[in-house]
Amino acid sequence: MRLKFIGSTIALLSFLNTPALAQQPSGTLEKIKDSGAITIGHRESSVPFSYYDDNQQVIGYAMDLCYRIVDAVKTELKMDALEVKLNPVTSATRIPLIANGTVDLECGSTTNNLDREKQVAFTITHFVTANRFVSKKSANLKTVDDLKGKTIVSTSGTTNIKQITEIGAQRNLDLNIIAAKDHAEAFLMVETDRAAAFVMDDILLASLVAGSKAPGDYVISKDAFSKPEPYGIMLRKDDAAFKKVVDAATAALYQSPDGQKLYDKWFMQKIPPKGLNLNAPMSAELKHEFAKPSDSPDPDSYK
Repeated sequence: MRLKFIGSTIALLSFLNTPALAQQPSGTLEKIKDSGAITIGHRESSVPFSYYDDNQQVIGYAMDLCYRIVDAVKTELKMDALEVKLNPVTSATRIPLIANGTVDLECGSTTNNLDREKQVAFTITHFVTANRFVSKKSANLKTVDDLKGKTIVSTSGTTNIKQITEIGAQRNLDLNIIAAKDHAEAFLMVETDRAAAFVMDDILLASLVAGSKAPGDYVISKDAFSKPEPYGIMLRKDDAAFKKVVDAATAALYQSPDGQKLYDKWFMQKIPPKGLNLNAPMSAELKHEFAKPSDSPDPDSYK
């Protein structure tokens, strides 16, 4: 009986000391430490968040943020060197590649919302966008109600055109709404006076204005058709240790003078590869977010 007990005890101790069962690396930090590498998912043409320059180098506002996170991870893990692997992602692949462990951070312009939080997690919000309109300054259109009776264009198949249609009906604006095949065609209609305004995400409008023949001729409305939409860097769900490091790194940046400087670098100065200046000052919503960092998916929390 005694020998049987001793044998059982040895077997149990052996079981508990098996590395695969006792301290099996499961979180992203352990994965990174074991492999000596972190994998960043990036977009190919999401200007100015994550995109290729003329030398096929991945650059952008979100990429700069992610490199700050990489530095924080190195410090946390006490690693002298950490290889950064870059993995291109699309709208369709970004969430699956985070969820299955292929990509550790997705650095782009992904909206944080409740539906997506069922599959992935998001770090502190780094940008807040909304559905607004661009028009010529000479038209003096400042609010949604100023569009009453006007011809409005938006891009076919987007939530933007759905929102302007619903708001137009609710406010009896009698809008003539045209669906363009793409963003370029929609902006051209405003440029050639075939439409009074183009309704779309404000940061995309800023990019189109910056790339136009006469950027000074246009103005983007402060009035919005939608609630604020927060952009966040994606990471795997239910990984508290990794998220703690990521959130601390981004929050510290946003609450320091470097947060404004980094924003200005990509949104208020000339950026590669064409030297465009988006001339998009930090919104009141984002200023509030930087002062009190949050990862909330609730649009109302950014008003």
